[in-house]
Amino acid sequence: MERIEHRACSGGWQDVYRHRSEVLGCEMNFAIYLPPQAAARKLPVLYWLSGLTCNEQNFITKAGAQRYAAEHGIILVAPDTSPRGDEVADAEGYDLGKGAGFYLNATEQPWAKHYRMHDYIVDELPALIEANFPATGARGISGHSMGGHGALVVALRNPGRYRSVSAFSPIVAPSQVPWGEKAFTAYLGEDRSTWLQWDASELVALASERLPLLVDQGDADDFLGGQLQPQRLQAACEVVGHPIELRMQPGYDHSYYFIASFIGDHIAHHAEAL
Repeated sequence: MERIEHRACSGGWQDVYRHRSEVLGCEMNFAIYLPPQAAARKLPVLYWLSGLTCNEQNFITKAGAQRYAAEHGIILVAPDTSPRGDEVADAEGYDLGKGAGFYLNATEQPWAKHYRMHDYIVDELPALIEANFPATGARGISGHSMGGHGALVVALRNPGRYRSVSAFSPIVAPSQVPWGEKAFTAYLGEDRSTWLQWDASELVALASERLPLLVDQGDADDFLGGQLQPQRLQAACEVVGHPIELRMQPGYDHSYYFIASFIGDHIAHHAEAL
């Protein structure tokens, strides 16, 4: 690994590292915030998955999360949203290709070679973090929009791997909305039955672990009705008795102003479990 950024923040250190990912077959960046407590002992880790068009920078520069991580003694890790590099397949538009990995394992060409973000997030990155930083094996996961989808799906697909999960403005039913339909068709193919294993609203029915879901959604979000539709996840949870707290926040949109307003609540939620 190569450390490419190192800045003091809220009593700790906000760093960015670059490393070679064997899973993705390319160089990857990830951001890690080490709160002051990390100088003395190992700490739990909260993984943050960002949304479409983002990379490792958006969360660490806009959310204001470091002060809350320092308060609770939690390491924050924010990876990039897709594989990167000249050899990595891409597409025109913001919602497919680089910056739009959807946190799944692609099966279709030309995507399958590099787009394996699920395995990177679940296996390779935590192994790297826990081997090289003062991190325990206690993990939480959260994210925004496409990253909210990723956080929910990753937690639901991997029982016992995470102690807590939350999401801001998640794409809760990607197999039923335009963003997900476009990405899933490209990455997974035309067979919609294969899409369901990457759809949180479908996965809750199969979940062997009832990890409580905390979801915040702004009611002034331009994408609310067309792309996000959180009521689908709430309804699916109610059918099987999966615990969910869906908080509709009046006046808030899809931006990081929304995330910054409630990230303290989410980190407290994770801290209680971690």
